[in-house]
Amino acid sequence: MRFARLRLGVIAALVAFGTALTACDAVTVTTDGAATDNGATDNGATDNAPATGTENPWELAGAATGTGSSGARPGVADAPLTAENGDGGPIDRLSLNAIADIEEYWKAEYAKTFPGVFTPVSRYISWDAKAPKEQSIQFCRSDTYQLVNAAYCSGDHTIGWDRGVLLPQVQEKYGAMAVVMVLAHEYGHAIQGQAKIAGLLTPVLVQEQQADCLAGVFLRHVAEGDAKHFTMNMTDGLDGVLGATVAIRDTDPSNPKNVHGSAFERVTAVQLGYNDGAAACKKIDRKEIKNRRGTLPTTFEIADEEQQQLPVDVAALTSVSEALARNFPVRKAPRFDYSGVVKNCPKVTATAPVSYCPTANTIGTDVPALAERGEATGEDEILSDTVAGDYNAFIVFVSRYMLAVQQDRGLTLTGAETAGLRTACLSGAFTTALSEPNSDPRLSAKDLDEAVSGLLSDGLAAADVDGKIVTSGYQRLEAFRTGVLDGEQTCLTKFA
Repeated sequence: MRFARLRLGVIAALVAFGTALTACDAVTVTTDGAATDNGATDNGATDNAPATGTENPWELAGAATGTGSSGARPGVADAPLTAENGDGGPIDRLSLNAIADIEEYWKAEYAKTFPGVFTPVSRYISWDAKAPKEQSIQFCRSDTYQLVNAAYCSGDHTIGWDRGVLLPQVQEKYGAMAVVMVLAHEYGHAIQGQAKIAGLLTPVLVQEQQADCLAGVFLRHVAEGDAKHFTMNMTDGLDGVLGATVAIRDTDPSNPKNVHGSAFERVTAVQLGYNDGAAACKKIDRKEIKNRRGTLPTTFEIADEEQQQLPVDVAALTSVSEALARNFPVRKAPRFDYSGVVKNCPKVTATAPVSYCPTANTIGTDVPALAERGEATGEDEILSDTVAGDYNAFIVFVSRYMLAVQQDRGLTLTGAETAGLRTACLSGAFTTALSEPNSDPRLSAKDLDEAVSGLLSDGLAAADVDGKIVTSGYQRLEAFRTGVLDGEQTCLTKFA
C-alpha cells in the first residue's frame, strides 16, 4: 500500500448460504473460526447512550415497531410440515415454522409481481454436521457428512439445512430471526427461477443479490406483524439479522471464488427488498449492480493490500482532514486538536474518542483511543460480525467533521433521527469520494466492511453532537448506505 492509500473497503456479505438454479454451494465454518460463504457480535461498547426515539423513516406501513419481542410467537402451534431425516428438535421446528410462513407469504404475494403460478418447494431435508459418517445422507448430490451449510437445490426443488452446527450457531449469536433470514434467502433462490428473473447463465452475484432482496421482502412482512409464527422489532431483532448478514460474508474480495458481493452490497439488497418490495428485486441484474458499484473497490489493487493498514496517527488523520476539506469545503474550517476530546464545550456533551465543539469550531481527537478502535479484536470468532481495521476508526473521525459541515450549512446538530442519521449519511458520501481514482487517501476493498461493522455494533459514526444514536442499527446502516450511493444532496434532503 502506498501512503496515498487508506485501507478502506466495501462491506461484508449477507446470508447467501446456497446458490440457486445450478446446484448447492456451502457456508463453511473453518477451523480457524472464520465463516466463508462458498455459495450459499462482537458488539463494541460505547459511553454514548442510544436515543430513545425509534421512529423509522423508511417504514411504509407503520406496523413495524422498534419495541416488542423478536422471534417465535408464544402459544402458536408448530406448522404441520416434516423435514426428511429430521429429529423433530427445536432447530427443525424453528426451520419448518419459518418455511411455513415464507410459503404462506409467497402463495399470497407471488402473482402480484411475478409471472405464472407459485410452486412451493417440494421437500425439506435436515442433517447434523456433527453426526458420524454412517449417519450422513445425500442432499443435492452431496454427502452431508460434516457439511455445515444451508442451501436450495434447483435439481429437485428442495431446501436443506444443518441442524447440528450452522443454524444453532446462527441462532445463539444472532437470534431466531437470523435463522429465519437464512431460510428466507434460500427460498428466494427457489423463487427466482420460476419468476424468470434468473437462469442458468445468470451470474452468481446477481442470483445472490436477488435472493437477499427477496428475503428482505419477507422480513418486512414479519416486521409488520403479519407472519403467523414470528415477530420482529426494528431494533435488536432486525439488527441480529444484519449482524448475521455481516458475519457470513466473502472475506477475501480478491478470491475469484467469492462472487456473492460484499456485505455492503448484501445489506443493500436486503434493504431494497425491505423498503421497496419484490418489484425492486426484479430490477437487480448485472447492469444494476455495476451502476450501484460505481467506483467502489471490489478487489484489492495490489497483492498485499489486505494486510496493509494506514496507521491511525496524527499524520494519517491530517491526510484525511485534508481530503475532507477538499470534498466538503466549509466557509470557516474547523480546528483539529489531537490532544484529546474537546472539554468544557458549552451545552454539548463530548463524545469519545472524537468530539466536535460547535462554539469553538474544534474537532478534538483522543488519538490513542481512536487507534485502539482501529485495532479491534473479535474478527476471528466464529460467525463474527466484527470487521476490524483502520476505517472503523477513520469513519468516526470523518463523522465529527460532518457535524462542522452541518453547522456551516445552518443545520441543527442535535437529534439522533435528524443530525445523527444525517451525519452517517454525509460520512457515507465522503466514503464514496475516497473511491475516486485520483483520491488521496483512497478507499480499498474491505474498508466499507469496517465502517458497516462499526455502525452496526455501536453506531458512533451516526451520533449527533451530544452522542445520541438511534437504537436501530438498520436505520444507521440505511443512512450510511444512502450517502454512499446517493450523495450529499440526498442526505441533506432526506434527513432535514
